Amino acid sequence: MQIDIKTSAVQQIRQTFSHVARRLGADKPASRYQEATLELQPEDNFHYRPLWEPEFALYDKGRTAIRMNDWYAFKDPRQYYYGTYTITRARQQDTMEKNLEFVTRRRLLNDLPDDVKARIAALMVPLRHVEWAANTNNCYVTGYGWGTAITQATMFHSMDRLGIAQYLSRLGLILDGNQGTSLLDGKERWLHDPMWQGLRRIVENTMVVKDWFETYVAQNVVLDGLLYPLVYRHMDQRLSQLYGPGIGMLNEFASTWFDESNRWIDATLKTAAAESTDNAALLGQWIARWRPQVLDALRPLANEALGTADAESAMREIEEAFDLRLSKLGMSIASAPEANHD
Repeated sequence: MQIDIKTSAVQQIRQTFSHVARRLGADKPASRYQEATLELQPEDNFHYRPLWEPEFALYDKGRTAIRMNDWYAFKDPRQYYYGTYTITRARQQDTMEKNLEFVTRRRLLNDLPDDVKARIAALMVPLRHVEWAANTNNCYVTGYGWGTAITQATMFHSMDRLGIAQYLSRLGLILDGNQGTSLLDGKERWLHDPMWQGLRRIVENTMVVKDWFETYVAQNVVLDGLLYPLVYRHMDQRLSQLYGPGIGMLNEFASTWFDESNRWIDATLKTAAAESTDNAALLGQWIARWRPQVLDALRPLANEALGTADAESAMREIEEAFDLRLSKLGMSIASAPEANHD
């Protein structure tokens, strides 16, 4: 018996989903990121208006003063949709687990003197409350923002902040021998230590901003843009020099994550500013409103971690780098009155 093996080619009738094809202008193959992002924002068939804000629809472009002709103009340079995001973070999680295991097995932190462990915990563990607030703020942007192009990215960003908070918690648990005392002490410091009260005030103020795009700017652009270089570059370097590489290994994800996420944050800011002069002016006002408050709030932490002389130099370097970053995006910081969120 003779068997003939033949191959058949199946020609696709359509190259992508119809709503994506309408957006791209032709029926041509689309990337996974495009298919998971474009034209997914609900716009019709809302059954009721929010009882707590009946002046708005459930999803409403009017919830921010920023105006866009096309809210899908925002793009994530990382091309993150659920699949690529989870695969990337899973790999990074594996690396961090190895770092945690190495630090624990080699006792890089456990064998430090008790006063040193207490100092590291006092400087690092309260920051997990900052990360929790960042998680909440980005959830707010996700809930009230408009357009999947930005809200799916803020949801990923929100979960990243929860992960960083957990890494800070695990740092504290390594330092206190899994007793949990460092976490309780960190909470008390966050609530009562004068060194943290300026930053705590800023964090709480960001959580009552109504305009979701201002929340995005206050949290992801200004607060993170000034705090992360201080903590995960200057403070991390100083603590590693004094007490060994264990701290740096446990902060590795937060450090690399900041550089990665800035690509998306800068792209979003640049797109919004390029849309209109009104947008650019409003963004500049928001940055000008939050920038001096954040800098003032960070100085006590910098002084405690670095010493007064080095802290002044570090804060000046951070401020200059932040302003240079904005200038590269074509942003100018306009003068703005202090916000009162009390």
